[in-house]
Amino acid sequence: MQNSRPYSRALDLLRSADLRPTRQRLALAKLLFEGGDRHVTAEKMHEEAIAANISVSLATVYNTLHQFTASGLLREIMVDGTRFYFDTNTSDHHHFFFSDCGRLEDIPADDVIISRLPPPPDGAQIARIDVIVRVVDSNKN
Repeated sequence: MQNSRPYSRALDLLRSADLRPTRQRLALAKLLFEGGDRHVTAEKMHEEAIAANISVSLATVYNTLHQFTASGLLREIMVDGTRFYFDTNTSDHHHFFFSDCGRLEDIPADDVIISRLPPPPDGAQIARIDVIVRVVDSNKN
């Protein structure tokens, strides 16, 4: 039987990540995780929160997204030196970045083959490899 409480999934996610379920974390988790895998910026998440009548500052959204990332609920994707996205899909995978509109699209990990990497510096180990393929929509003219 499925639990019918509106925040039960968000509450379970926060508890599994050892995050205290504050009102704002619960509301943002519900927005983020109840619609399937997605890529969002903090600004987009803030806009969605305001549209959903959730009173939260942009700074709180940033802090919450970074807390979710640190706890493993999100994956942070840096597409350039100034643009960060948060990905609800934390599995190993890569991305297409549509530079004309700022959209990210997943590429399955098996679709990218890296044949050789340099050895990491002494005392370091490779934690993750992120491939971002930058594309433009060829249908737009």
